[in-house]
Amino acid sequence: MADELIQRRNFLKRAGVAATVLATSVVAVSATAEDEHRGASDEVGNGVVTGNSKKKEILYKKSQHWNEFYQSAK
Repeated sequence: MADELIQRRNFLKRAGVAATVLATSVVAVSATAEDEHRGASDEVGNGVVTGNSKKKEILYKKSQHWNEFYQSAK
């Protein structure tokens, strides 16, 4: 019984150390990463958020339902 408690304690110690190392590395990487200017709350920029995607943005597909909605929204 005592041996199991020692094993659990050692495991928790190692897990705590590993979590601390991971958290420290994440903070270090985020602190040294280059900032991207985003949106109106940023000091630089005009409020437009831009992405890096090469995909074409499709906002709607023309259909009968779209035409009905568009006519009612005018």
